[in-house]
Amino acid sequence: MSEEVKNTEKGGISVEIEHIFPIIKKWLYSEKEIFLREIVSNACDAVTKLKRLTSLGEAQIEDEPKYRITVTLNKAARTLTVSDNGIGMTEDEVRRYICQIALSGALEFIEKYEGGDKTDGQADGIIGHFGLGFYSAFMVSGTVDVITRSYRSGSAVKWVCSEAGEYEITTDYYREERGTDVVMHITEEESEFLEELRIRTILDKYCSFMPVEIYLNVEGEETAAESEGTDKAETSPVNDISPLWQKNPSDCTDEEYDKFYHKVFSDFREPLFHIHLNADYPLNFKGILYFPRLAHEYDSLEGQVKLYYNQVFVADNIKEVIPEFLLMLKGVLDCPELPLNVSRSYLQNSGYVAKISAHIVKKVADKLTSMFNLERDSYEGLWQDIKTFVEYGCMRDRKFYDRVKSAIVYATTDGKYITLDEYLEKAKEKHENTVYYAADTTAQAQYISMFAAEGIEVVVLDKMIDTQFINVVEQDREGVKFVRIDADVAGALKAEGVALHSEKLEEIFKEVSKNTELKVKTELLKNEKIPAVLNISEDTRRMEDMMKMYRMSGKDMGGMKFPTEMTLVLNGSSSLIKRLSDMAETDTDKAKKLSKQLYTLALLSQRQLDADELQDFLADSFDMLENL
Repeated sequence: MSEEVKNTEKGGISVEIEHIFPIIKKWLYSEKEIFLREIVSNACDAVTKLKRLTSLGEAQIEDEPKYRITVTLNKAARTLTVSDNGIGMTEDEVRRYICQIALSGALEFIEKYEGGDKTDGQADGIIGHFGLGFYSAFMVSGTVDVITRSYRSGSAVKWVCSEAGEYEITTDYYREERGTDVVMHITEEESEFLEELRIRTILDKYCSFMPVEIYLNVEGEETAAESEGTDKAETSPVNDISPLWQKNPSDCTDEEYDKFYHKVFSDFREPLFHIHLNADYPLNFKGILYFPRLAHEYDSLEGQVKLYYNQVFVADNIKEVIPEFLLMLKGVLDCPELPLNVSRSYLQNSGYVAKISAHIVKKVADKLTSMFNLERDSYEGLWQDIKTFVEYGCMRDRKFYDRVKSAIVYATTDGKYITLDEYLEKAKEKHENTVYYAADTTAQAQYISMFAAEGIEVVVLDKMIDTQFINVVEQDREGVKFVRIDADVAGALKAEGVALHSEKLEEIFKEVSKNTELKVKTELLKNEKIPAVLNISEDTRRMEDMMKMYRMSGKDMGGMKFPTEMTLVLNGSSSLIKRLSDMAETDTDKAKKLSKQLYTLALLSQRQLDADELQDFLADSFDMLENL
């Protein structure tokens, strides 16, 4: 039974300023250096707002000004000042935007002057939407001064606030030009932010591409080259206001792309190629991704993609934006629909981020197929450098595989490249739907020569990842099977007729190999000079490769082992095998010596001998030479 509730009162939660300021000072950002990004971003917004008001006729500026932001470091005075010649503030605006935490002037500006319509891209240039960025100055400062004069003319206003949150406002203050100075009085504990190199490094990291020119001015330090003055003022901006990703791809040259890559990533190697991203609807982001030149297959595990927000650096290598298999890429992404104070949890749960990731996958796949179709020779020249990442991507993302599978090529033992369809078309008559491959062209040279003699192409799959990748291809192409050349004797290598098998000789080989599970069979091969070949089951080898990858990744297999299925194929067409079969019946000891030597030679074409095997092989070889 419900009871009527009377005398209900509603209200809002209030926070005392002396309680919130210590939290801001310690916890606002995970890294204190971000304060400079926030203050410079606010200055950038002040300029952007004035430009917008001028374009709308709301502000009358007599002469077209040279907009700029100046960061002034004075170690002697223990101050760091960020100055701009942007929109400035009146006394009322200072009280509204500075004296009230988390009231964003940017949001109010957008609502008033953009009317919710951002189709012309002007409002997108406003960086700060949250209102907390300014207070990051207190993370390193004991006192912060704001001296500001509005574009509407009138006198300037000075606002001074301590780290305790107590402030005073002085009106009719003198400032000749419109704009704002934020003067941060650096505390003793944060003296590192009075070092020129530290400030320059922060500006380079976070502000290199902000849309307003930024100059660094160091006061109070005399150098030999400055005998006539004590100030070091930058004569050129520390940033590039028109980064390459903001330009139309058709207006950029390959030289500019390479130069940008070297500058941003300090990588002396030339990138393989690049992808210029320029999405506007339904997504809104720009960027450039580079495929770096890799030293080896494992060099591809970590790249560097810098995330920007309206040309302001947000984070390095955000894995949530780039698909896992593309993490080896280097590049920049500018995503103006992400918040500047972006968090990992936000990225992980953002549908916008998921769409960006999917779009990047599609653009990468489109670039690869385009290069294959239009520039195949150049594409094949890059294949060994991009092969690992393409295969890994196909294993991780089925949609990516479906988009690029027609552009996947395989190197052949004769130095050419061939697609799967091209290979299967040639193989129709001799080995339909079977792809023969070599993992080590040196160790498997004998097998390669046997296949080459019969006109059978052999592709090269010499990376550990290849074994896993061909599983994906076989699942996609029903009936197609990849077989290593030393896993089975191809039908095309066999001569006509029936080979005679010696059970006695089979027992001898099992004995000398010390492997009672060894399978021994006799086949008539077209090449009479090769007496025997050793085959290892394709399935067994793939399982061994998979276990090896697991162990390399640090996973404990608990001592799990799988039996190796080995088959020794004796060539019934070889005169040596014929004599050895007869010898097995008449001179068993001699047959054993020759069989052991022959088995070891066959084993050598599969793998390196261990210490004991090598010692026995050398001893037997010397003994045979002495008895010639």
